[in-house]
Amino acid sequence: MIRFAILALAAISTPVVAQTSAPAKPSLLAWPDLTKRPKPAPDATIDYGTDQMQKIDVWLPKGKGPFPVVVMVHGGCWTTSIADRSLMNWIADDLRNSGVAVWNIDYRGVDRAGGGYPGTFADTANAADQLAVNAKKFNLDTRNVVAIGHSAGGHLALWLASRPKLPATSPLRTANPLRIDHVISLGGLPDLEATAASPQNGCGVEVVGQLVGKPTPQHPDVYADTSVPRLLPLGMKQDLINGREDRIIPAAMATDYIARAKAAGDTATLHTIPATGHVELIAPETAAWAEAKRLILADLRKTQ
Repeated sequence: MIRFAILALAAISTPVVAQTSAPAKPSLLAWPDLTKRPKPAPDATIDYGTDQMQKIDVWLPKGKGPFPVVVMVHGGCWTTSIADRSLMNWIADDLRNSGVAVWNIDYRGVDRAGGGYPGTFADTANAADQLAVNAKKFNLDTRNVVAIGHSAGGHLALWLASRPKLPATSPLRTANPLRIDHVISLGGLPDLEATAASPQNGCGVEVVGQLVGKPTPQHPDVYADTSVPRLLPLGMKQDLINGREDRIIPAAMATDYIARAKAAGDTATLHTIPATGHVELIAPETAAWAEAKRLILADLRKTQ
């Protein structure tokens, strides 16, 4: 439910009162602590469709390039009214200032006409594939692409990497999807089936049904081409970064996925960051973002 999700996201701004008999809990960032800051702007915006959400912001470092590039996917419970790509502007700017280009994509959420299944997934795929189409124009090096997503965007970033494993019968399958070499999920929800069965997650359970749609004779198993664990192994490195104090995404969402990915033969690592909630994951001054950035730079420098 959108109302439930908004209340859950707002809940992190509730002050924590220390008890005299226990150590004080860490002070966590609330959404206004991030969104009320001056917002940096991208270098270019391109359209990949006619809807106002079918856009990509391009962030380019200074210099001639070619620039290593990250595909970035925002969260917001797959719901446009909760968040759009601009929520990622601060970390996109931080990467730009560190010499990394950012392909920050948007998509139609479940609350927009054409969103849900297959539209939200098709938008995400189309936006990512536009990187290969436009790489020469922006002088982007696509030899080693890192995808990073926050919250629901963590699911979509992992799903982008899984596209070569989509069933042949899926309408989401395409011939030449963008190759993803490394995925970083920031407080993500990779397992849609587990999310739908977990009322304590900050997005609620009804939104998953809106995202995957109802079973039909043509699409009887709604998770077969939408939920990442169904498509394991992905065949590339996966890092999940989660806040120890995250009240929106339960820790089990990460630990269970890591166990399944490893069991399938993938290289998957969980990084649990102390004194960290959900907002800290996309705030550039935090320990959580420092860890994500370290992983990104270490990986992309291999091609330089």
